[in-house]
Formats: sequence, C-alpha cells, structure tokens
Amino acid sequence: MAHRRIRPFNTKDTYPEQKLDNDLCQAVVTRGGSTIWMRGQCPQNLDDAKSIASHDPVEQTHKVMQNIRQLIEEAGGSMEHLVKVVVYITDVRHREAVYRTMGEYIKGVFPVSTGLVVTALARPEWLVEIDATAVIPD
Repeated sequence: MAHRRIRPFNTKDTYPEQKLDNDLCQAVVTRGGSTIWMRGQCPQNLDDAKSIASHDPVEQTHKVMQNIRQLIEEAGGSMEHLVKVVVYITDVRHREAVYRTMGEYIKGVFPVSTGLVVTALARPEWLVEIDATAVIPD
C-alpha cells in the first residue's frame, strides 16, 4: 500500500444496519510525493462538462468515481493513492446506493471519508458530488 492507513475499518462493522461494504480508515499518513487536489466531481463528462442522462444515484456515482479514477491516472497515479473523499448527497435515502457504488472503486484502498447531506448541488439533476484528494508517492 502506498500510504500508512491508521485504524482501517469496514462500514459493515460500523453501520451493520446498512448494506455497506466500504474500506475506510480514520487517518492517512503520506510522505513527499505529488498531491492531487480534485474539485468536487459530479456526474458529468470531463471532456465536455455535460451531465449524464441519468437520475439514478448508482449511475451518477459510477460516473463520479470514474472521473476521479481518470484524473488520478492522468496525474500518473492509481486509486491506491486516494487518501480522502468528501461525499455530498442531496437525499439521505440515496446514501446506501452511493456508498455501495463508491465502495466498488475503493475496495482495499481505505481512504478517509466524510459524508454530508446537502440541500442541493450546482445543478438540480445532480444527486451526488465527491471531492477527492490523492497523493502519488515519490
């Protein structure tokens, strides 16, 4: 693993009442390297900024996570270099679907994570936005 993960856990243990399976941790320690500060990624194409034609939280989260992966790879890294995500959702009822989908992309990575329910995002059709930070080691 690229970074030191402190107190890793899985959401199956911390939220047993929910159908989640996310590998997260309480803190990530990095040394040197290149930090990738990504803007909040939304369910839109990176090339033309067009929103995807879906109002499904799962499909939107797939697009968001694909964007995050693409940006990390364009910077020369991989998903194992992801250290933090901040998840914004507009409806708490979408939480499990969003986190289950995100979990597919962070299995074995253990980033730190914060989740917020907000009134709205920049476009009314967006249900999820994820702000991410990665550090590519030297």
